[in-house]
Amino acid sequence: METPIGKVVHYFGKVGAAVVKLTQPLAVGDKIKIKDGENSWEQEVASMQVDRVAVSSAKAGDEVAIKLDSKAREGALLIVEK
Repeated sequence: METPIGKVVHYFGKVGAAVVKLTQPLAVGDKIKIKDGENSWEQEVASMQVDRVAVSSAKAGDEVAIKLDSKAREGALLIVEK
């Protein structure tokens, strides 16, 4: 079952990273799916930052920056398979 865990609130095109507002915990190494309208792709969380500091995990309510394999628009969903 797919569970949304966050939403893209900003995308930095120059560095290919998105700021995501989490509704569930997320950790480096988690496999996620990004769903952006009709487009979607899967990737592993290789690294993430909170307030420009590298972290290995984040909790619900945090805004994290994650490097993405493709461009994502604001409002795109992050999903994990549960």
